[in-house]
Amino acid sequence: MKQLKILLIEDDSIEVMKFNRVLTNLVLQHEIIEANNGEEALELLNDKNVQPDIIVLDLNMPKLNGIEFLSILKSDAVLKYIPAIILTTSNNHKDMLECYKIGIAGYILKPLKYEDYINRIQKLIEYWSCNELISE
Repeated sequence: MKQLKILLIEDDSIEVMKFNRVLTNLVLQHEIIEANNGEEALELLNDKNVQPDIIVLDLNMPKLNGIEFLSILKSDAVLKYIPAIILTTSNNHKDMLECYKIGIAGYILKPLKYEDYINRIQKLIEYWSCNELISE
């Protein structure tokens, strides 16, 4: 498995800590770049040194929500190739459909039990660690 550079877009600090904790417990030291909302993430992505391998984002965020962020991301000639994975509590079918229409790479529901959360994040990271990813 290769080391990933992950852009995590999440406004809930507890969720950020949880995600970081799971990754710390995995063997590889993946690099996590954090953004609190879509607006902040777009600013980060303007810096060509901050090109992540994958983007993991929540849907319900202030300023620029997940769907708005994805629409901007997927309309960019370079950024549209970065796989975006939704990690959310929303199992709203309309949201899910909209995200897949825009072109997401996955939609993961945050489970209530921490053990299930660890399992899902681990699978997510393992999957993308063995994928061939496009880099500039």
